[in-house]
Amino acid sequence: MSHSYNSIEEVLKAVKSNQLSINDAKAQLSHYDELGFAKIDLHRAQRQGFPEVIFGQGKTKEQITKIISSLIFHNEVILVTRVDEMKAKYILQHYPNLEYHQTAQLISTPLKDIPQSKYYVSVLCAGTSDLPIAEEAALTAEIMGVSVKRFYDVGVSGIHRLLSNIHDIRRGKVSIVIAGMEGALASVVGGLVNHPVYAVPTSVGYGANLNGVTTLLSMINSCAPGTSVLNINNGFGGGYNAAQIIHMLENKESEVSL
Repeated sequence: MSHSYNSIEEVLKAVKSNQLSINDAKAQLSHYDELGFAKIDLHRAQRQGFPEVIFGQGKTKEQITKIISSLIFHNEVILVTRVDEMKAKYILQHYPNLEYHQTAQLISTPLKDIPQSKYYVSVLCAGTSDLPIAEEAALTAEIMGVSVKRFYDVGVSGIHRLLSNIHDIRRGKVSIVIAGMEGALASVVGGLVNHPVYAVPTSVGYGANLNGVTTLLSMINSCAPGTSVLNINNGFGGGYNAAQIIHMLENKESEVSL
């Protein structure tokens, strides 16, 4: 793995001192890495605060492995979503230091290597059937360096389960609410907390759920203010957005302390 350079000046100095070859310097200064089947965005972290994330669904195991190789060369945190076990087994044979999170179908840099934030995100899951999407959200936030507290199986059909955890949920700075069926949990949580809520509808439900469309429409029509709705089964989007808010909050505090 190569050293990471934070500026053009650092790259030029490394070349001058023979610490970096000209070819490696060109790679460090590139805006993207051309792989033929993909152009890897190497400046994503500089623009958005986190490296390019690999959407594994629809890509071959060989393609994913080559993309990971490019990102690792540039010392980026690895996050690959929607990876089945067969692809994961192949990828981990090439990169055994990465972790596979089976429930979320996600490959990442080891969580132990990622410092976590002071503030945390509350991730709520209505039912056990929604766990894959909830874990995708929770792990995405954690891989982005944000602490997470999980509150699972707290759907409205047994609302006492939610209320017994409400004080800890409120202490979080953002809530991600994962629910299928009619998606009522998002509205309930939205009416109980004073921070942003990201609602993620899932495709869990009987026929009239329409593979999550009913849940999506229900969440969009929530009367609880402060609730934003992600796409169906988009746990990644919920985790990413929540992590951005935590980073903004902590960066603001750092600026004030200076």
